Amino acid sequence: MTALLEVEGIEARYGTLPVLFGVDLAVEPGEAVTLLGRNGMGKTTTVRCIVGLLKASSGTIRFDGQRIDGWTADRIGRSGIALVPEGRRIFANLSVHENLIAFAADRDRTATPWTLERVYALFPRLKERANNMGAQLSGGEQQMLAIGRALMTNPKLLILDEATEGLAPLLREEIWRVLAELRRTGLAILAIDKYVDRLVKLCERHTILERGQVAWAGRSAELAADRGLWQRFLGV
Repeated sequence: MTALLEVEGIEARYGTLPVLFGVDLAVEPGEAVTLLGRNGMGKTTTVRCIVGLLKASSGTIRFDGQRIDGWTADRIGRSGIALVPEGRRIFANLSVHENLIAFAADRDRTATPWTLERVYALFPRLKERANNMGAQLSGGEQQMLAIGRALMTNPKLLILDEATEGLAPLLREEIWRVLAELRRTGLAILAIDKYVDRLVKLCERHTILERGQVAWAGRSAELAADRGLWQRFLGV
């Protein structure tokens, strides 16, 4: 099977400071994959390279059969990659409804596109607050909105950077429920999160970064069985 996303040997730097050193990563169509590691190990930087917010200094990034390193972020977004960024970054001065329709698109004319009605069915709480401003939502509701907004672009790949960070346990469980539901739809997912015990159940494969390099890569059964990896690279 040809990978939907294929990252090969990317290196990146901030100014003169190198931060990524030959990172490899792949996501197959319909697959859920994680990018793991302690804070500051290069996870978000890798994502920034994938979505065009940072230019890799070397290596290649291919998505859906096309080489996309060098593309602008908006062109990459239009190609079918949606990012739910760390910190949510919703529009505080727009309503829930306005946030959701701001970038709505179905460029590939999918058979079952994400619509307002479908997002509201996934997140009933957003429907209840459709006319509320983004600034009036709780942190969990803002995270729901960030995911719903990404889905409204009808992506082929959904990237989630710390989607459960800082949420109360009940709201965190709601996000895990939604991610499991998205898996059942066949949407490809790349997830960054610290809850490894949940990720090994949700995702098929995992890549661990350590100081900007791939320290380990393997399948869920391998990661679940080797708690030494958790202690060594994840601080769990």
